[in-house]
Amino acid sequence: MYALFEDSGKFMTGRVLSEADASAQIELDSGKRMKVKSANLLMKFEKPAPAEFMQAGHQVAQDIEVDIAWEFAPDAEFGFVDLAKDYFSKEATPAQQLGVLLRLFEAPHYFRRAGKGRFRKASADVIQQALLAIEKKKQLQALIAEWAAQLVQGVCPEPIAQQLYKILFKPDKNAPEYKAVVEAARSSHTPPLALLQKAGAIRSAYDFHWQRFLFDNFPKGTGFPELKAPVVLADLPVASVEAYSIDDSQTTEIDDALSVQGLGSDSITLGIHIAAPGLAIQPGDAIDQVGRARLSTVYMPGHKITMLPDSIVQTYTLQEGRACPALSLYVRFDAATLAILDSQTRLEQVPIAANLRHDQLDDLVTEAWLTDKSPAPQAHAPRMPHAEMAFLFKLAQHLKAQREVVRGKPETFNRPDYNFRLVNTPEGGPQGHETVQITVRQRGAPLDLIVAEAMILANSTWGQWMASLGVPAIYRSQASLAPGIKVRMGTKALPHAGIGVPSYAWSTSPLRRYTDLVNQWQLIACARQGATAALVAPFKPKDAELFGIISAFDTAYTAYNTHQSSMERFWTLQHLQQQQIAELDATVFKSFPGEPPMARANHLPLVFTVHGAPALERGSQVRVKVMGMDLIALDLQVQYLQTLDADQLAAEAEDEEELSAGPLHIAMDLSEAAVEEPQS
Repeated sequence: MYALFEDSGKFMTGRVLSEADASAQIELDSGKRMKVKSANLLMKFEKPAPAEFMQAGHQVAQDIEVDIAWEFAPDAEFGFVDLAKDYFSKEATPAQQLGVLLRLFEAPHYFRRAGKGRFRKASADVIQQALLAIEKKKQLQALIAEWAAQLVQGVCPEPIAQQLYKILFKPDKNAPEYKAVVEAARSSHTPPLALLQKAGAIRSAYDFHWQRFLFDNFPKGTGFPELKAPVVLADLPVASVEAYSIDDSQTTEIDDALSVQGLGSDSITLGIHIAAPGLAIQPGDAIDQVGRARLSTVYMPGHKITMLPDSIVQTYTLQEGRACPALSLYVRFDAATLAILDSQTRLEQVPIAANLRHDQLDDLVTEAWLTDKSPAPQAHAPRMPHAEMAFLFKLAQHLKAQREVVRGKPETFNRPDYNFRLVNTPEGGPQGHETVQITVRQRGAPLDLIVAEAMILANSTWGQWMASLGVPAIYRSQASLAPGIKVRMGTKALPHAGIGVPSYAWSTSPLRRYTDLVNQWQLIACARQGATAALVAPFKPKDAELFGIISAFDTAYTAYNTHQSSMERFWTLQHLQQQQIAELDATVFKSFPGEPPMARANHLPLVFTVHGAPALERGSQVRVKVMGMDLIALDLQVQYLQTLDADQLAAEAEDEEELSAGPLHIAMDLSEAAVEEPQS
């Protein structure tokens, strides 16, 4: 005797070897023996053999019309044998009974399972809905197949183009657009990104990087809601100073300015004046919510996404020709020794005499000019008096030397900074085909040094002051200069070994960094309340909200810096193409046995792997041939040509100097990266 039984949702047949009240021992055609509960035994039969029986049942099932079976089925719960007798005849064969069972099992939208071999038919409404869903699924599958075929043929369907970056970077694997790309990639044996490129879904390499950044960080776009800048209601005194800002020409968010008082006396006062949007913008208001969502201005060659709307920025920026609300730090120095005598923080209006620009003055405001006690007049002399600029430069050198003592070693700028300028960039931002000009920016130039040291002094002084009053703030710290010890953010006033200061609280760029705006609110409380500031400051000690801001800022700032680096590499590769540069000289900075060395281009911000090179030591000078590049992957392929010696490099440098008619001065498009933290 044979038996049909169900095991784990599958119908199986076999020979009954023995049977008890609760179970039966059954042998399958494969020889495997199974113990089957009696409740799982669906029917017993004498013939045909199990394999033949199952084949006959499947054939019968194919001929059963499920609509008619549904009509024959009773409204109450029923067994498959009962329905087989109603559908065929009272003498329904075992094969016909099996066919009914299989057909019912395959039509769950018509028949719901009610137990082993038992069913209940669905209502007409449920069946209608199920049939509509099945038809919709069929149509969707057909659409997926059609889209996949179009992709293979090099055409991108519009729905896929609209979902492109979601498909690539954050896919919904149940979405038809994603399934079509997967199916097309599988059938064409092509990686999805390459497939979409060939289909024209990616308009350009630049657009790919830009749209990916927006998708990850600005999914709702870069526009701002309608916001009105609140006025500063406090009655602020007007400072009796003339302050000067020093920025690049592209800078619109002018956060800081400097003033000097008391030249020629026993003590000289340096004024560091920071734009004070924190006097009008309040924690939790509409503008604060925008700033907290963005957390920082995003910089990239030829373009930037500001943290705050331009209308808000222009309300509080330190614009020349007007008295601007500011948070001012006055530090008094001994004129002879430049020792700090005392410091004061004030809320006031500061008259801004001029907005000086790096790129217009770096060639004029040189160390030689600043140290000349009676400099000759210059055609385009800076509007800040020479004596004040000379003092600021002298003071900056002194402050830097003091930090280096604490730091334990001098600051060195082994690698140059590069400036990117895109020619004829549209108002809405680059399109990816603009001509790019790359120039070297002199790190440690006098104007750069003046601003950097003043900001370090302010951030360090204010950080210690808030800590002394028990007011929490956002600090940057570094335990030591040992390799691998990174700069961290926290709420404790810990030393910053990389800068050489006892504490460092970003406070000097409140229009560009949200952390600085938060610290400014805390500083305003300190300036107004003094010793009791901790009671009224917006953020209290161990405030969970403050830790949340630090975490969010750290994540966003890392993403923004990564994008800036990627875009700088993109434009550098574009520069290679535009200038038809076929060879590069580079310095090996990483070399391990058995691996191709890594090198850094000598005159461009490029790092690459040198293929085909012999064993090279770190510091070796090599010449490589540009073999190709991938602007999507930002990959540069180079081939080793030769190792250069010092004499060869010197001779080639002389030849270049003789051929050059003179230095090329190009207007700089600075990234406005923070100058407060010099690289070591």
